[in-house]
Amino acid sequence: MAIFKLRRWIRFGCLAVLGLLLSWLIGCSANPTDQAAGSNAAGKAEVEFWTMQLQPQFTDYFNDLITNFETEHPDITIRWVDVPWADMQRKILTAVSAGTAPDVVNLNPDFASQLASKNAWLPLDDRISETDRQKYLPKIWQASTLDGTSFGIPWYLTTRIALYNQDLFQQAGISQPPSTYAELAEVARQVKEKTGKYAFFVTFVPEDAADVLQSFIQMGVPLVDEQGQAAFDTPAGRAVFQYWSDLYQQGLLPREVLTQGHRRGIELYQAGETAILTSGAESLDSIATNAPAIAQVTASAPQITGKTNKKNVAVMNLIIPQATDQPDAALKFALYVTNDANQLAFAKAANVLPSTLVALEDSYFTDLPAEATPVDKAKVVSAAQMADTEVLIPAMEDIKTLQKIIYDNLQAAMLGQKNVDQAVSDAAADWNDMR
Repeated sequence: MAIFKLRRWIRFGCLAVLGLLLSWLIGCSANPTDQAAGSNAAGKAEVEFWTMQLQPQFTDYFNDLITNFETEHPDITIRWVDVPWADMQRKILTAVSAGTAPDVVNLNPDFASQLASKNAWLPLDDRISETDRQKYLPKIWQASTLDGTSFGIPWYLTTRIALYNQDLFQQAGISQPPSTYAELAEVARQVKEKTGKYAFFVTFVPEDAADVLQSFIQMGVPLVDEQGQAAFDTPAGRAVFQYWSDLYQQGLLPREVLTQGHRRGIELYQAGETAILTSGAESLDSIATNAPAIAQVTASAPQITGKTNKKNVAVMNLIIPQATDQPDAALKFALYVTNDANQLAFAKAANVLPSTLVALEDSYFTDLPAEATPVDKAKVVSAAQMADTEVLIPAMEDIKTLQKIIYDNLQAAMLGQKNVDQAVSDAAADWNDMR
């Protein structure tokens, strides 16, 4: 389901396809007057709305939402199209280039920003009042801006937390879960010493999760400067390389971190071989199914971070293509989908977080029921850290390439093939040579 694939989508899109199409995107786009009239036979404005793989689980939710909207706006009709997850990028790129894009589409800021730079989306700053804008979490709104221009409206969010095995913590004599990378290193030593197991798993496979890349930002190291040049060839950047190299060389990370992805981390946690799993609250459901004994001893803590206290969040937003011939109707619908009441309802239905301040302050996210489940507790932990969350990885066309360069050189340092200084310098030079 799209909700649980959000992080994978938000990290990196199909950039190869994107690169092929961006160069001729705008030149091939139709103007609003080139599109078919956006009114149906009844003379109503018709808004085509695309979501990503939300059927059939949320069919009833959206049918009710659309019915309610159309009742309140009898001059507007909504046509909902649900697109399979794997097809969305290809379909929206093709539709935008052919001038047949929907009027409202569900994307994420990382991918959407690639097209925002080509003026594919309707600028929103002059169309949305400051009052409406202030309803959304400021850092989350900022994720859908490029060069100071807003191109998207925030919708639903997911954020990672630390799930930890209380039994392993007790065996290791640990009373509190770590909150920083410095504390995590100490916990890793203690768990290994006392139990012979590992504290955690994090992947260094370039094609997989970006947790390690995010750790640079969390430890106060920017990846690139304003000109797009490497910004991590600094003492602080070398300290991050040293941190991960030391953990690996001291035997405090599983050897598979160099060859296996995040899925392996879940498997190890479910097998009771690691004490901490960095994941979303929704993972508790699968842990309960696959490893009920582990689920029973699992508790939740805030996302582990660095001195900046920054925590990563994955965002889904709603975008209005520049070529829409129904901009006013499209905007009304996008604001309706993302208003406080509808965000709260969808967050409850989908086990995600809302992006509006009022919805996030609802007691559903702050108060635990009398018989709170592990999912209930994780939900409250996730919501409580939202003030510190933001999209940490900058929106860049070649971000996947940068991750590979950093991970390849970091692996070389971890394996002793390069010293840390050389690994950092080589990574920076490799990236800068591409610019």
